[in-house]
Formats: sequence, structure tokens, C-alpha cells
Amino acid sequence: MRNLLVELFVEELPPKALKKLGDVFAAQLCEQLRAQGLASSDSVATPFASPRRLAAHITHVVAKAADKAVQQKLMPVSVGLDAQGLATPALLKKLQGLGADVSDPARAVAALRKAPDGKAEALFYDSQVDGATLDEGLQQALTQTLAQLPVPKMMSYQLETDCELPGWSSVHFVRPVHGLLALHGDTVVPVKALGLTAGNVTQGHRFEALKSPVQVPDADQYAQTLLRDGAVIASFGDRRFAIVQQLAQAAERLGPGFEVLMDDALLDEVTALVERPNVLTCAFEQEFLEVPQECLILTMKANQKYFPLVDTHGKLTNQFLVVSNISPADASFVIGGNERVVRPRLSDAKFFFDQDCKKTLESRVAGLDKVVYHNKLGSQGERVLRVRAIATGIAHLLGDAALAAQADKAAQLAKTDLVTDMVGEFPELQGIMGAYYARHDGLGADIADAIEDHYKPRFAGDSLPRNPVGVVVALADKLETLVGMFGIGNLPTGDKDPFALRRHALGVIRMLVEKDLPLDLSALLAAATPAFGHRIVDASAALTDFIFDRLAGTLREQGYSALEVDAVLALRPQRLCDVPRRLAAVRAFTALPEAPALAAANKRISNILKKAGEVDAHVSPLLLVEPAETALVASMQAVLPQAQAQFEAHDYTAALQILAALGTPVDAFFEGVMVNAEAIDLRLNRLGLLKTLHVAMNQVADLSRLAA
Repeated sequence: MRNLLVELFVEELPPKALKKLGDVFAAQLCEQLRAQGLASSDSVATPFASPRRLAAHITHVVAKAADKAVQQKLMPVSVGLDAQGLATPALLKKLQGLGADVSDPARAVAALRKAPDGKAEALFYDSQVDGATLDEGLQQALTQTLAQLPVPKMMSYQLETDCELPGWSSVHFVRPVHGLLALHGDTVVPVKALGLTAGNVTQGHRFEALKSPVQVPDADQYAQTLLRDGAVIASFGDRRFAIVQQLAQAAERLGPGFEVLMDDALLDEVTALVERPNVLTCAFEQEFLEVPQECLILTMKANQKYFPLVDTHGKLTNQFLVVSNISPADASFVIGGNERVVRPRLSDAKFFFDQDCKKTLESRVAGLDKVVYHNKLGSQGERVLRVRAIATGIAHLLGDAALAAQADKAAQLAKTDLVTDMVGEFPELQGIMGAYYARHDGLGADIADAIEDHYKPRFAGDSLPRNPVGVVVALADKLETLVGMFGIGNLPTGDKDPFALRRHALGVIRMLVEKDLPLDLSALLAAATPAFGHRIVDASAALTDFIFDRLAGTLREQGYSALEVDAVLALRPQRLCDVPRRLAAVRAFTALPEAPALAAANKRISNILKKAGEVDAHVSPLLLVEPAETALVASMQAVLPQAQAQFEAHDYTAALQILAALGTPVDAFFEGVMVNAEAIDLRLNRLGLLKTLHVAMNQVADLSRLAA
């Protein structure tokens, strides 16, 4: 048992796919070897991935898998043996097909095993299968692994055929492969793949390798040999860590006030572009800092893969960091080249910003009529009119006329930056640039912040709009999308959600809940639907279900149990801001000793009322015959007004705790009273009593859902 190393040496791999390719290559190869018994459950697969290689180091790999005992059911005894116990032709044919020796039928039958199989007895053939050798098993594992790699786009290229006759053969892989290495300990495993035969050599850094080719003496010395002789950090994780360290050290050398802007996506991409990182400090002209820093940061990160530097206040500086793939003695040419390359990019950003500032946002409103939103829902200009109408309606629901005027203005201008040069070049800046241009136009902080924030929350965990104007416009924008898309039947399916309707629904939920907005969901949908006129059908019912499904999912993610969520959402509370308070009340209620009995009684009441059909919630004191029902009504008269007062004050926890006092009289009622009495007036009165109790007890949540 020794460790195994397999490497594919390739031309530069796609950087955004490199990490996943490396991880899958190692995991799949190990899994395939495990399936053949060549690797154990304790085997550890370590991936290596650099711009020019995919490799896997797998521990505890044997040269030959253990032989396997195979038990195979042949046929029922009555079919395989005749009356004298001799083999039938069917049995002999089956054994022959399995490779058994049937020259002596009696001996062949004697080697079989009889065992019960259901009601009958069957014949079983026990044999031993030789375990796979590593040469055979690795060949199969490598072939299957290469076929299963998540290759974003396959290439076809030609290799000269390895035979006496000249010619070329076609090979298909993500990039042309120029080397294959396979070592079991220090022994080469002669597998073949992609037109190549494995050896023990690879190539190092294009420019800085000490040796070419690099000979790997042992599977366990792969990484250190590549680093020493090939100047390559083979591990993706080690290389990424080295970049993070060097970036932090470079910022420290500049002074205590510098911080590197590094996000995971950029780090992963840069890690996939270099084999031995070398961080260098560069700078651009101060004049470019007049441009909004979001534009400069985006162009440096997205276009050039540079790491911007900000000061302690988060303000962009004119210095930035570059991760180079070479480490020359004099880095001035590399630094100068990067500074020269970034300058035109920043000049473009400055030009776009200066040009955009020459026109007001209001003057761009008409241009939205030429931007298509959806072929069934019209242009962005028409969409803006709908968002304005919905935003005004929401503000009026909140009872704020001044807010309505501001929301209308912000909604009118929120999409105008879509027709600016800057957003045309960098779509990621929509909203952000609108806020800058709004401030330039003198529109004030509330309008500017609302324009930027109306896209929020853009993703899970994103912040919410900062001010009431932004909240109203963001709600209107998301409701317009949801109502419109549901109204034309454009719904998300499976993992496909091109208009991000799930994210929009979660955004609506978060704003209503976290901003504690006293708005009914039904009222919001009713206010949004008329804005579309005859373009859509009213899909409020389906959209309500969709929103409550998203709400249920997010509540479970927050740690509430399925029973708690089901009990609260069963009532479809229209004020979503109340849902957390209702959940807290249910959780407190379930901790009470009376809770299980009350939940069970509630379930029993629900079943009785369901069978009874239409029942009026009315109780006549003249028809109270049994002591238990008289006692229950007396308890209800004492308890229900108190609980109702707490419910109306939105103290749902207190309401449920007060109702818990009904546990004993309810139990006594069911023990001492026949609900379905023969006398119809008594029966209807008792059903009315239960209906009254049911309504009162289930205002916060459907307590019957808590019953075991």
C-alpha cells in the first residue's frame, strides 16, 4: 500500500473553472479507485490545480485489490435439478455461461449451494473474482474521471499518432494536454489518456523553472519537487494563501492606513492565473480619483484583476496591487507595464462620468421608452410608470402624503442611469451611478439614496434601503416585477429563475418584516395589479402562495421548527411584520405544561367543526345543561376578553399564555359533555360554543398544528 499521484500537464486552463476542475478531478479519481477496492475508505484525496496542471494525490492505494467472493443466485432447485437430483440442461448452460467447469456435471452440482429463497429453495453459485490491478483499475478510473469533469467548453485538437504509419488523431479536452504523470510511490503506472502514456516527468514554470523537464521521484515528493525545481506552487489553496499574505504585507509596507479590497471571486481567479505569485505595488494619477470610486474599483478588479487599496475611511487611494507570475530582479518594467495598461481604462471611466454629468437624470426619462423591458410588459419607460403608481399607492397606505411625493420622484428617476454611458459600460453600477448623478443634479440625499437602494436587497444578507423613500421604491420595484411576471405566467421552474423572482419575494418579505411595516400583503398586491391595466391577468392567489412558501423556507433557515412555522403560516397572516412576534408567542406557548393538552383539544375541535359544516359562533346560556359546559363558558367569559385585549395590542405571547388557563375546563368539557347530543338545539349550542372557543384560541396561530 503506497500513495498515488496523477497529473495532467496542460495548456492554460480557464481560470474561473480551475478550482472546481481540480477538486472534481481528485474526488472522482479517488471515488473510482475506492469502487474497485484499490483505495480504502481512509484514503485522502488532495487536489492540485495550477494554470497548467490538474493533479491528485491519493493516500493508501494498493497495487492489487483483494479478491472478491461472489455469490450468484442461479435458479430454483426445481428448475435446476431433475427428480434424480441431476443437473438439467438449463443449469449446465447457466454454469457454462459463468465460466464454471461442467465436464463433470455431478461434481459441478456438488459445488453448488442450496438455500431458501422466499417460499422455494434456490441454487447458488459461489466463486472468487480476482481483484483489479492498479494498472487496470487506474486506467478505468482515469478514463471515467476525465469523462465526468465539469468542463465548461470542450476543445478538439490533433495529436500525431503513436504508430509506424504517419497520421493524426483527434483529442477532446478543455485544453490541449502535453503530459501525463502517474506514480504509485516511486513506480510509474503506465496508464494512457488523451493520446499520452504516463511517466514520471512534468514541466515547471514557463520562465523561472530551475530544471526542464522536472522529474518527480516519488508521489509524496510531488509538491516540494515542483516548488524546488519547477518554481511552481502546485496547490491551489497554498497559492491563494500566499497571495493573501503578500497582499497584506504589501499594504503594511505602504503604511498603517492602507487596506486591500479583496473578494473571494477575484482571489480565486488571480490564483488560477499564476503559478508562483509575486505581489507588486503600482499607482495611477491622482486626477482619476475625481471619478466615483466604485467605477475605478470595478474597472481595476473586473478588467485588470488588480487589487485596489483604500484608506482607513474606505476611500480609494491612487495605489493598487498587482499579482505577477514572474519575479524579476528589477520589477520596474512589470510595474510600469501594469500602470500603462490601467491608464486607458481609468481614462475611459473618467470620460464616461464627465459626459454623463452633462445631462440631468430627468432629461433621460424619455430615453427609457426605447429600452425594452419585456415583450409582453413593454419598455422600461412603461415599467417606470407602473413603479411610480405602485410606490405612490404604498406611501398612501402608510398614510404619508409627503413620502408619496418623494417616492414618486425617486421612482421616476430610479432607472434613468440605465441609459448613461457609465452603466452601459459597467451594468453592475446601476443604481450606484444614479445616486451620484442625482446628487450632481442637486436632488438631495433622500432621493439619491433611494435611487441607489431601490435594488436592495440584491442578495442574501445584503443591507436594506436606508430611508423610507428607498424602502417604498424598492418595494414597488420588486412588486412590479413579481406581479407582472406572475400575471403573464412567467414563473420560476426548478433551478431556473431568470427574473430572480425568488430573490424579489425574499426582498419584499425582509423589508416588510425587518422594517416592521404595517402593510397587508393582500393590500399591496391589490395596489400593484391595476398598474398593469389589461396586460396581465390577476395572479394574486398564486403569488401569495409563492411569497408564503419563500417565507416558510427562510423562517426554517432561521431556526424555527417546521411545526412552529406551519402553525403560524396556516392562518396566512397578511401583516408579515407580525410573523416573528407570532412565532415567539408560539415558542413560549409550547413551553407551558398546558400546551400539549390544549393543542390536542384544538385538533379535536377542528375535526368536530370540519364534520359539522357551517356553524355559528354563538352560545345561548339557556341551553347550557351540563356543569362542565357551564364552567367552560364561565372560564371563557373571564379569559377571552383579556386574551383579545392582548392580541389587539400585538402582545401575542401574553394572549396565548392567558388562553392556557382554559386547559382544565376544556379537558373537563370533553370528559363530561356529549357534543353531538340528540337534541338539535343542544347540539347546535355546543357546536357554537366550540366555534367561539376555536376562533378565540387560533387568532395567533393554528394551535392544532402543534398537536403530536
